[in-house]
Amino acid sequence: MSRLIDVENLTLQFDTDEGRITAVDDVSFSLDAGKIMGLVGESGSGKSVTAKSLMKLNPRNAVYGENTKITLHLDDGPVDVMSLQNDHEMKVVRGGSISLIFQEPMASFAPAISIGDQMIEQLLIHTSFSKSQAKEVSIEMLDRVGISDPSMRFSQYAFELSGGMRQRAMIAMALSTKPKLLIADEPTTALDVTIQAQVIDLMKDLVTEFGMGIIFITHDLGVIAQTADNVAVMYLGRLVEQGTVRDVIRSPAHPYTRGLLAALPTLDDIDAPLTPIPGDIPSPLERPSGCVYNTRCQEFIGPRCSAKVPVFSQIDAGHAAACHLYDRAGDAE
Repeated sequence: MSRLIDVENLTLQFDTDEGRITAVDDVSFSLDAGKIMGLVGESGSGKSVTAKSLMKLNPRNAVYGENTKITLHLDDGPVDVMSLQNDHEMKVVRGGSISLIFQEPMASFAPAISIGDQMIEQLLIHTSFSKSQAKEVSIEMLDRVGISDPSMRFSQYAFELSGGMRQRAMIAMALSTKPKLLIADEPTTALDVTIQAQVIDLMKDLVTEFGMGIIFITHDLGVIAQTADNVAVMYLGRLVEQGTVRDVIRSPAHPYTRGLLAALPTLDDIDAPLTPIPGDIPSPLERPSGCVYNTRCQEFIGPRCSAKVPVFSQIDAGHAAACHLYDRAGDAE
């Protein structure tokens, strides 16, 4: 399996009126072609900011860390994303090799331009297609994502489509340039469970068909269990656990991951009360020292948790957690 993208030491801060705040702190991960990686965490964990960083789509007040490195591996050779400076250079990444599906497609489609015209426009920018070829490809892609009567839908506007159909149209638009990497930012959140299941099945089929990689962003570990090969758990801008879905779901190592799983309802006991994680995720302006999770952790083990940032410790092959519970080097101090 060939490597698709490497993210090393991604750190991202924003300059604001209240000072410089850290949104993503020293995040590293890799993804192979043909694989789905789930990026999981509560709202405010930094998932979407991380995803946008792969395309340098964050606003102008964003400041990337000096050691941040993002390498996209294409057929023509590796691309150093951080070295790309202007919109022309970024075309190889934005909408070309990487496509992004936003959480709410109604806010992503221009309301006064038809779905078809928007699909044609991006194909004319990123490919050598003529306008007639771009139209043909767009209608074909609408059909492949399961939209009925694609020729008619092609001429319609976003407000004329249902939520599930808009999401499918967004997926069709994202896939029409045949990207190597698809970033799906909570693509099923606003959908009912039936359409949600169809979208999940569609994305799995597309991975098999196109051999692309997908980064699937969500707060729902249940969706990840059905969808992803690997999962990375994020809290307040830091990754706290990484591994295969089987390892992370069946044997969660980090207290935060265990808390997320405990908060899910179970079919075995539908009357059992839900167990939320106590407290709220802190503001980025008030980041805790040491382990960022220490203010809510039910397994707090002492001053080390609030004084020292934990490093990743290997739990099993391909499964690691950043927690002082497994920090053997710290035990020797």
